Amino acid sequence: MSIELGGETEIGVRRSSRAATGGVLGLGSRRWRVVGGLAEVRGPAACMRRDALFRRLLVVADVVALVGAFLLTVELSRRSLGLTWAGVAGVPILVVCAKLSGLYDRDETLLRKTTLDEAPKLFQLATLCALVTWLAGGLITHRPLDRHEALFLWLALVVGLILARAGSRALALRVAPAERCLFIGDEVSAETIRSKLTGHGGVKAEVVAHLDLDKVASWSTDSFSEERLAEVRDLARTLDVHRAIIAPRSVDGGEMLNLVRTLKAVGVRVSVLPRLLEVVGSSVEFDDLHGVTVMGVRRFELTRSSAAFKRVFDVLGASLGLLAVCPLLLVIAVAVKLDSRGPVFFRQLRVGRHGGRFQMLKFRTMVPEAEALKDSLRDRNEAQEGLFKIAADPRVTRVGRWLRASALDELPQLWNIVRGEMSLVGPRPLVVDEDRRVEGWHRRRLELMPGMTGPWQILGPARVPLREMVAIDYLYIANWSPWTDLKILLRTVPHVLGRHGL
Repeated sequence: MSIELGGETEIGVRRSSRAATGGVLGLGSRRWRVVGGLAEVRGPAACMRRDALFRRLLVVADVVALVGAFLLTVELSRRSLGLTWAGVAGVPILVVCAKLSGLYDRDETLLRKTTLDEAPKLFQLATLCALVTWLAGGLITHRPLDRHEALFLWLALVVGLILARAGSRALALRVAPAERCLFIGDEVSAETIRSKLTGHGGVKAEVVAHLDLDKVASWSTDSFSEERLAEVRDLARTLDVHRAIIAPRSVDGGEMLNLVRTLKAVGVRVSVLPRLLEVVGSSVEFDDLHGVTVMGVRRFELTRSSAAFKRVFDVLGASLGLLAVCPLLLVIAVAVKLDSRGPVFFRQLRVGRHGGRFQMLKFRTMVPEAEALKDSLRDRNEAQEGLFKIAADPRVTRVGRWLRASALDELPQLWNIVRGEMSLVGPRPLVVDEDRRVEGWHRRRLELMPGMTGPWQILGPARVPLREMVAIDYLYIANWSPWTDLKILLRTVPHVLGRHGL
């Protein structure tokens, strides 16, 4: 069995002569390859302490948000409201409601700690709290709330809960030690997971060991025999593993179940990369068929009502956006014209819905002869698999550099949305040469109109290979919902404000 370790410390086995990084440790007939420095072992309770830190900070965040929302409502009210002792006693009750909704137990099962995904439950909690306060009359406040005060309380609760929880998770991620992960699977999947654990928000984890199933000498039905399960268990204990990430192959379900049970028996969290979800995504409904769990896969394309809803949302959002930024558009247009010769707008042929072509609008950020200079700069290309991206592109103008850093060069695409050529959120609009590289079922990404933003934008298009980007687009379509679009729009804001640009 081949096991790569994220360490360079002796772990109770004899060290070979190659003791430096990249050396090999011998253990009977097995070989253990060392690839880095092993962190200090913190004991089996470290994982539980880490989970407890997140739970406690979330409780504090909820209490602060609840008390703060009530106090703000009371202070801004024109009448003397004041909180009663019953209102103060209601705070622990709301914390219990949050506990019953699972709002304190998600983080221990997740690698990526995110607040936005639990926003629907926070909306429900805020609605319940505001509604009970309004209907309770003078029980919680000295005077009954009117409709405006109840609405303000609800908005304060929603915003306060989301912001306080996001802040508490950011603090917990900063204070808590990195989650130590054992990856069990092939090398390709391991490299993918390593890349996702670094450079992305909401994640603080590292792969400290990799058990490569492809390098098992004899892959047979006894691959996870009692002896090998014992070895995995001992490895998890020795390396103080907090979580095991499993990429299952064509293994018998009973064997995989034994592996999961073995890991959980020693207090290790378990995450699984199900291959089926690479095609269907999370768009499944669990159906209890008299004791047998069946996954029902939703249809891939949007229903007519969903497509109509998405289009109405796009038109309203783009129209309001154009009205709001109209003065800014005029200022940018003047700046582009004064900065360098050439047109204000840059039009580029892109591939749209069902393979149709359209001219995508942007503010011009490069010199007019930029396309002719492209071939001479290909050796400096930083993107992968057919995409072209240079961080310090010499073709970019002074105003263009600022527009790109702030993503303001994308604003004219609001007109593409109004015209029905693009959507606020959708697959990335590819140029013709990039689209030719997309084959097979990945072409189903063209079922929706391309988006001004999308999951690819949040990840950073220069860092995502084309094959991975089109797979992300496919899963976006498979899992589409109005809430998905709203989450992507909300996550685009901090991405742009962080000056990541497009």
